[in-house]
Amino acid sequence: MPPGPGERVAVCPGTFDPITYGHLDVIERAARLFDRVVVSVAVQSGKQPLFSVEERVALARSACEHLANVEVDEFDGLVVEHARRHGACALVKGLRVVSDFEREMQMALMNRALAEEVPTLFLMSHADHAFLSSSLVKEVGSVGGDISRFVPPAVEQALRAKFGHTGA
Repeated sequence: MPPGPGERVAVCPGTFDPITYGHLDVIERAARLFDRVVVSVAVQSGKQPLFSVEERVALARSACEHLANVEVDEFDGLVVEHARRHGACALVKGLRVVSDFEREMQMALMNRALAEEVPTLFLMSHADHAFLSSSLVKEVGSVGGDISRFVPPAVEQALRAKFGHTGA
């Protein structure tokens, strides 16, 4: 949906396989900075996701339902083209640790070369989430570990179901 008059829209892209409290922290802060935030779940990311794109979108919607100015959708192809379709004035990405910076900076520079009018803004992860990644959450969840501190309840349930750990 194109922005309304004077509306500042940001796209927050990612695989979100699954969405974690670290992702949610960045999304919540972006929601305070922009009039509307589009959480955009990548269909193709070069990764083999555990959850289908439909599941990832549903989990992200559940996690973001308390944010009135946040919507969730999916995209395939170039993120800058997706951002243009939404009339976004920025891409918002979270950074956890120094190792994230190199890859994210490379992507930001490529996106700038493709669409200079849609800059990438980096938000540093809250210190409580600096170690958190979807991969680690899946790894802990796969062996029945307690992931309740790392993901919203719907995500915890979905991971338990995926890995056959239905008990508490």
